[in-house]
Amino acid sequence: MEPTNENPTAAITNRNLNDLPDEILIHILTFLPTLNSVETSLISQKWRPLWSRVPSLDFNYQLFPPHEHPSHTSQFYVEFVDRALISRLNYPLHTFRLSFLYDEHYRSTVDSWVRSAVARLRARELFLDFFIETDVRDEQKPTYDFPFYVLRDGCVEKLSLTSCDLTLPAKLSTMRFGSIRFICFNHVYLEDQAVKDLLSACPNLEVLEINSCLGPHHLEICSTSLRRLILEFGYIPKQKQTLLVDCPKLCSISIHSCDFEECVLKNASSLVVFHVDFPHRIDGSYRPWSNVVRLLEQAPNVKHLNVQNWWFKFLTSKNTFPESFILHNLKLLVLRTGCTQYDLVGMAALLKLCPNLETLILENPFKMEKDESLPEELLKKPVHFSMPSLKQVKLKAYIGRQCSILKILIEQGVVLEKIVLLIDQVGQNEPLPPIILNRKVSQAWEISGYNTSAAVINGCVEKLSLTRCDLRQPAKLSAMGFGSIGSVIIEDMEMEGSSKITNTRNLNDLPEDLLLHVLTFFPTLNSV
Repeated sequence: MEPTNENPTAAITNRNLNDLPDEILIHILTFLPTLNSVETSLISQKWRPLWSRVPSLDFNYQLFPPHEHPSHTSQFYVEFVDRALISRLNYPLHTFRLSFLYDEHYRSTVDSWVRSAVARLRARELFLDFFIETDVRDEQKPTYDFPFYVLRDGCVEKLSLTSCDLTLPAKLSTMRFGSIRFICFNHVYLEDQAVKDLLSACPNLEVLEINSCLGPHHLEICSTSLRRLILEFGYIPKQKQTLLVDCPKLCSISIHSCDFEECVLKNASSLVVFHVDFPHRIDGSYRPWSNVVRLLEQAPNVKHLNVQNWWFKFLTSKNTFPESFILHNLKLLVLRTGCTQYDLVGMAALLKLCPNLETLILENPFKMEKDESLPEELLKKPVHFSMPSLKQVKLKAYIGRQCSILKILIEQGVVLEKIVLLIDQVGQNEPLPPIILNRKVSQAWEISGYNTSAAVINGCVEKLSLTRCDLRQPAKLSAMGFGSIGSVIIEDMEMEGSSKITNTRNLNDLPEDLLLHVLTFFPTLNSV
């Protein structure tokens, strides 16, 4: 009888990377840029064909070794992509990602890459990015014209174009590109009619992103399939823009820094997520911000609202919401606000419109100007927060300053079930865990998952229970601002000098030395 191996883990430990099945090796290669995954073909005969079966190709120009002149780097890049696509087996491709410092004499070459990815490799996701950092980019160079018609020969579902032009077929409105479900245009010149024709030609489009694109003056987004819309244009001097959105299935809309003179929203009964973000400039941004925010009148079923706090302006403006306007269905509000009297007055005005709000998330705004002066009657008016259904408050980038809002909430009898504080991480190498306060009874709270050295509650609680917290950087409670705490309960803590043993296993339960060997094939940026 052959002797049995008394240590079965020894056999596993002695395995090397070549003993792994091809499927695992290919999965490992998916985490590498194509430049590095191709290099693994030099490891051994087993590795030689594996890179060509990876379901994604990522040709990132900025990862290629730079030469003294950018044109030499570009030539090396072009030759590498050519060889890689010629050598690539005809395995279906999920993602084709290309970033390149484009030059006009490479136009036919880039065209051939796009055709190969779409028609031969049947890529489902196509990302083309021709924006390179300004220190190596000549602004006078022409941009690449993407031939949209080539998508007829493929099955692309997701299309993203950055810093290029768009060449559309002459009869685009009569064509159908049924596979396309996601389109993102970033720094792409678009005319009003081109947007209309694209929406007509993509009957199954669900997501549309238009970022920093010149061309549209009277933008009409009309689609029976669109579910998510993201718009960001920026301010264009002496140009009046209008917006019409008519998408009966639209669930989410995000509008950032768009200077629309007129906004119209139709058939918005399905809209549940509404996100508005503008630079905090009183003179230049309030008018377009208010034009967008008033679209809420046409969206009666919004449940999630993300907006900055300019609501005090509605108190002094003639162009405001009707008195009957209420956000009956709003459950979650993300509000970018400070804690000044100016902010509190606006916050109270908004919360008055949200009687069924359950979760309030407060974020610190980036204010480019000082607060506007308020009328004397508003300055002296007591701030009252009406939130009968509020259960949870979350403070992002918490530094203790926001406690004034918490105090007002508690003083006015708001009954919260949970408070979450996300600590400001400026200067921190590692993310700090959140502070989570769960109500137990009355003013008794249980705090879990926090680092005591970062906590400042400033007397908002009477009874504190610490559970599963990190006390490896201990601090006295008296120094943390818990002035009104009557009792403290501590359970299941990690103390300084202690170690916590976990049974977490990684990729297919491989031993650590084998995983370390795998990481040697990654650039340090990726392995970290």
